[in-house]
Formats: sequence, C-alpha cells, structure tokens
Amino acid sequence: MAGFLRFGPDLATRLAVWRAGLTAPARGFVSQPEPRTIGLMTRGRQLIAGNIQIAGHLVAAEGRSLWDIAAPDAAFAAEAHGFGWLDDLAAVGDPAARRLAQLWVWDWISRFGQGAGAGWQPDLTGRRLIRLINHALFLLQARDGAQSTAFYASLTRQTVLLSYRWHRAPPGLPRFEALCGLVYAGLSLIGMQALVGPASAALARDCAQEVDGAGGIPSRNPEDLAEVFALLIWAAEALTTAGRAVPAAHLAAIERIAPALRALRHADGSLARFHGGGRGLAGRLDQALAAAGGRAIAQAGSAMGFARLMAGRTSVIADIADPPAGPRAHAATLGFEMTSGRRPVIVSCGAGRSFGSEWQHAGRATPSHSTLCIDGVSSSRLGPGRDSFAQTARVIASRQLTGEGEQGVYAAHDGWALTHGLIHARTLTLSADGRHLDGDDKLSATTPVMRDRFAAVIGRTGLTGLRFAIRFHLHPDVDATLDMGGHAVSLALKSGEIWVFRHQGPARLSLQPSVYLERGRLKPRPAEQIVLESHTADLETRIGWTLAKAKDTPTAIRDLGLDEGPVET
Repeated sequence: MAGFLRFGPDLATRLAVWRAGLTAPARGFVSQPEPRTIGLMTRGRQLIAGNIQIAGHLVAAEGRSLWDIAAPDAAFAAEAHGFGWLDDLAAVGDPAARRLAQLWVWDWISRFGQGAGAGWQPDLTGRRLIRLINHALFLLQARDGAQSTAFYASLTRQTVLLSYRWHRAPPGLPRFEALCGLVYAGLSLIGMQALVGPASAALARDCAQEVDGAGGIPSRNPEDLAEVFALLIWAAEALTTAGRAVPAAHLAAIERIAPALRALRHADGSLARFHGGGRGLAGRLDQALAAAGGRAIAQAGSAMGFARLMAGRTSVIADIADPPAGPRAHAATLGFEMTSGRRPVIVSCGAGRSFGSEWQHAGRATPSHSTLCIDGVSSSRLGPGRDSFAQTARVIASRQLTGEGEQGVYAAHDGWALTHGLIHARTLTLSADGRHLDGDDKLSATTPVMRDRFAAVIGRTGLTGLRFAIRFHLHPDVDATLDMGGHAVSLALKSGEIWVFRHQGPARLSLQPSVYLERGRLKPRPAEQIVLESHTADLETRIGWTLAKAKDTPTAIRDLGLDEGPVET
C-alpha cells in the first residue's frame, strides 16, 4: 500500500478501494443487527422537510440529494460522510424517513462507493459502517435484489479497506472509530470473521496505550472520552454476542473509563464542556454507562485533570491540570462550570469550530472560560500558526480540600509567570448542602525573579497597575440582573431557583455580553457574563466571591422542563 502514495492521496484511495472490491461480497448478516446509535427525531424531521443542518450550516435541500450539495467546508463533508444523519432519520422511522435514508445511502454508493469523495478516511469509514449496519433493516426494507447486492458489496468493500488502512487513523478517538467499526463489521457480515481477531487485538493495544490508569485520554476532552467509551461498549457487546472473548485490556479500559466519565458529568447528566468537547448526547452516554454497570452516581473527586464538587443539587467541575497538546486544546486552566439540578448556571463559551476559524480561535482563549485573565492575555498562548500552544500554563499545585461537610479544591498555575511575573491561584469551596459556592482568586509574585519581572511590567504601565478580569459566563437560559445598587447579581433559572453573586475585594462588578457556542446551532447563542475587573500593583492581590441560593429558594424544586437538544427550525 505504501507504493500507492506516489500517485497522490486521491488515486491511492481509489486504488485501495479497488483492491478491497476484489473480495467476494458478503451474502448477508450473521445475525440481525441491533441498533446502538441514537439520533434525534427533531433533526430527522428537519431533514425530511428539506432543511439539512450539518456542522453549523443550514442548507435548503429543495428535493435534492444530500450529495448534490457542495460541502461549504471540511467539517460539513466529514459529518455528511460519517452518516450521523442516518441516526436522526432512523429515530423518526416512518416511511418518509426511510425513503430519504434509502435515497441518500444508495446515492452515496453510486457516487462515492469506488473511492471518490472525502469520506474514505479510516475514522469516517468506521463511523459510517457502524451506522449502516445498525440501521440495515430500516434501510433494506422494500429494496430489490440488485439494491441489496449493492448494499452488501459496499459494506464488504469498506470493511476490507479498513482491515489494511485502520492504522492510518491518528491515535485517540479516530483510531478507536476505525477499529471498532472494523470489529463490528467483521462480526456482523457473513465471511468477514477472519478480520475480527487482528482488529480486536489492535483495539486492545490501543486501549492499553491510550486510556491511562485513571480512565482518561490525552485530549482531556470529556465528550471524546464518552465517544470512546460508547465504541468500546458496543465492540465488547458484539464480541460477547458472537461468542468471542473480549481481550482483558479492552475490558479493563471500560472499567477505568466508567468512573471517570461519571465524575465528568454535571448534576443534569451533561458533560463538562472543556477542550473542544460539548455536553454530549445524554441518551448515548446513559446507555453505555448502564451497560458498563457499577456505581450509578459519581461522588466528589477528580478525573482526567478535572476536579468535581457535588452536594445537594449542585455540581461544580473545574480544570486543574495542564492543557493537553493538539489543535483542540483550550487555555482553560482553573476555569470551572456549575450546574444546579437540571439547569447549567456557570459555563464556558465552548468550542466554536462549527462556526468558523475565528470563533474556534476565540473559544480557545482564556476570556472564553470562567476564570481569571490578565490584561486580555491567555494563560496558554498559540504559536504563529494558531494551531497548538507555543506557551502552556503549568499547574504547579493542586489539592482537594475537605472540612465540616464542605468540599473544595485548590490549584495554582504559572501561565503568566514569564509574561507578567504572576501566579494565579484559585480556591473553590462548596457547602455541604450545595447551596453556597465560595471562590477566592489570588495573583502573586512568589519568587525574586518573578518580583523583578512584575516590577518591570508595572513600570511600563506608568504605575497605574496591571489590569485583570475574572469572568463567569452564564448559560443563555439564565436571567441575570444587577442588584443592590450594582453590588450583586441575581440569577434566575427556569426551574424557579434564584442564585445571588457577590464579591469582596477591590473590583468593579458588571454584566457584559457573552456567547454560548453550541454545536448543532446555526450561530452562537447570545448570553451574558458576570465580570469582576480590577488592577493590581501589589505583590499579592486577592478577590473573593460567593454564589449562593437565595434564602427563599426551596431545597427541592420540581423541574419538569424538557430540553431535547440544540436544534433550530
């Protein structure tokens, strides 16, 4: 295969697909496939109505096939060829949804089945295979013999291609998608069983190498971890159903990931949104965690570099580790999120890649997270190509705090030690009943070298002091109002709860515009942020703040509002 590369990537792919096509097509499935992937009915109905919403773009289909539409960017092409839309159409499941799914699937086979198009990366091939097999019965209903033959031939070609191209997927989620797709397809298709053993062994090796002892992955992206977990669960269930042994490293990875994922979920079941990850599909994660078994409710603690505080109806998740490597890492060190019951309160802005490169860049910056930022300079800074970090904040201290029923965490990082001569330390403490969150942010110059650097920076400001801001981004559903003559902020949640924000120390309190970058929407959602602004010319400056439920807010509120997902019409 290496020799094919001299012809260029497109021709190499076509030759590889041609080679895979020499294998005799599977004659059917070993057993009836059971759908495992979950879609949204609202999105499926949108597709049937002719509104194709993929990767932040909304395109009017106007009776056209999905493949008649020129992909506006690479993200759109990847999601289209990954066939995630098939989950949504299958969730609707009526004749109109089936007809549209059949049209798009067989049109893809006709146009791209010989190796054309952008969908032949190993991760996309694995992702697509899983969905085609999951929904095969839905797709094959009322198809004639020729169409069924073309369907099985396409599945065979994609499976064989993966068997000698999976290693081209980058380590991490893409590699897991490729290998799990290969295992799943090899077990499902008649005549493909010989491919399962090598793929399962390779998957086990990646489980041992990519999932650390505490159940984390290098990207530190909670949503990526959830996807890896679901894939491993599906592959393990398929191996078990086929009467094959699941490798020990595979099972051990599942056992390590499950408690880590539970620690990365908020009180409403959503995932913490850090380092490019979103809230996750709750149904998919719930299904995978149920299959894994074990303790259902996470306790306070830490996982994958995040600290979790949980009491009453309140969860707090804070980033207390160095940012990961790679183009999706965020300068989020010491940022936190807070959820009360089913309602997110304090959030990060989120990943903006579905809204274009500028939003992606903005979403990675420190001001887009609920933490302190000095002079608008991110704690970790991108290199000239605006891809990976050239300078990275290093967490120099972190510890869990306990006392009299309270839970807390302390952490400090040196992200501004070289630029400004300052260390940022943050302490978060959650009361035993979950009704009171205390915060303390401290800037300090702790060594002689840092003090000299800080003095030089202050000298350049004309001794007016170094500007800094502490930001608390609010979820768009939070109704915020300045109160007590501008000395407090009242936060009204849709559940009826009222939280009040106050601060201590020399800072100006204000409400300012913010955005909530939510994948699946056409544009960023407008939101607000609480901002504490101040200046420092001292070797140590502290700002304390509190976020507490109003005294007349009941301990338990029956919150019956339902949010199906980020779908726009």
